[in-house]
Amino acid sequence: MDIKTIEGAVSGLGLRVLGGFHGDVPKEPRTIILIGNAGPEMWAAFARATTLGGRTNDADPLDTWTRRGVSEAAESLGARALFPFDGPPFHPFQQWAVRTGQAFASPTGPLIHPIFGLWHAYRGALAFEDRLDLPPPPAANQGDSPCLACVEKPCLKACPADAFRPDYDVAACVAHIGSSDGGPCFTGGCLARRACPVGGQYVYEEPQANFHMVRFLKAQGHV
Repeated sequence: MDIKTIEGAVSGLGLRVLGGFHGDVPKEPRTIILIGNAGPEMWAAFARATTLGGRTNDADPLDTWTRRGVSEAAESLGARALFPFDGPPFHPFQQWAVRTGQAFASPTGPLIHPIFGLWHAYRGALAFEDRLDLPPPPAANQGDSPCLACVEKPCLKACPADAFRPDYDVAACVAHIGSSDGGPCFTGGCLARRACPVGGQYVYEEPQANFHMVRFLKAQGHV
């Protein structure tokens, strides 16, 4: 089994390999490969496979679609599918992402990728009992967060709710998005996220950004 074969199994879903690591304790699989999205490709595949009504009204349409597609890929590869939305207990996807060496903490909270910036997400993982060769790190990855070299930190200045002070103020963020001034954030996604200079070519298009924003507001009990 190699990374190219794994990529081929998930590419039809608009997903990609976002790093991996070797298990170092007896209860862990020998290799875990993280699967996720970057940019708009996943949304295009998801939109083709679903209806507008389903995306709007179903409880968890993206999770349902992801589970079906990644589970089928896992079966074809002889792997076990793991998902961030299964639980409790929940799999530590954020910790796993850091273990790959391809994701780092950012000032706004979400992990940042040296190529995709803040425009990526972990949709699942494939657990293999064999020790596989891991995907090479991105060429732009020098082993440190790209945020360390960013002096201006435009992400912290772009938030109209001043929600990073310094810890993330969820209530202030939600209140602004739901206000009459929150239209740009609601339709196009987080302005602080959009201000990040890394990965600008992978910015989510408006339908995808709005879908995630609506889900965020629902999770906060605001919709």
